[in-house]
Amino acid sequence: MTKKERATFVINTLNELYPSIPVPLDHKDPYTLLIAVLLSAQCTDVRVNQITPLLFAKADNPYDMVKMTVEEIKEIIRPCGLSPMKSKGIHGLSEILIEKYNGQVPQSFEALEELPAVGHKTASVVMSQAFGVPAFPVDTHIHRLMYRWNLSNGKNVVQTEKDAKAIFPKELWNDLHLQIIWYGREYSPARGWSLEKDVITRTIGRKSVLKDIEKKTSRL
Repeated sequence: MTKKERATFVINTLNELYPSIPVPLDHKDPYTLLIAVLLSAQCTDVRVNQITPLLFAKADNPYDMVKMTVEEIKEIIRPCGLSPMKSKGIHGLSEILIEKYNGQVPQSFEALEELPAVGHKTASVVMSQAFGVPAFPVDTHIHRLMYRWNLSNGKNVVQTEKDAKAIFPKELWNDLHLQIIWYGREYSPARGWSLEKDVITRTIGRKSVLKDIEKKTSRL
């Protein structure tokens, strides 16, 4: 298969598996999504979804968030990890949203990436899921699968995002990045991976990846 044919196979298979696509992080508006995505750095979405209701019960908007101290925020979000950095970021970005944007989350990559503790991936998720702007945020699942599917060389997430945007139609980016995440979790995880369940990798996978898993399977 050519790269374009492999990409088409990915799109068709994912549309069959995930005709409706749930958003992994629970939120009710752009602000709560921004905070949830920030908390998800080096933390599972399941854990974030357990912690955000506790935080949002006290503050689900920037005006209430700045009334809390950084220490109070840190205590609540501690289970998510990196709490010193994340709590300062949450408090700091809430202040900026009030001062510069009337308490609203700005709708541009540049403005989002200027906020404390907000990187390109976080900005991309917010632009995509809150505002419907085409983006292709790359997490560990997408990075892993783009390499397994021989659609990217896997050197770094910046290159993976560039490759994904080059091969997949722009109008599909927002759905596709979520579909790939769900597929990675259910069928092609980093650990406990079964090629038998992973129809996409089994069909279009990188030869070196397929050989490697065959060797591991034959040793069992």
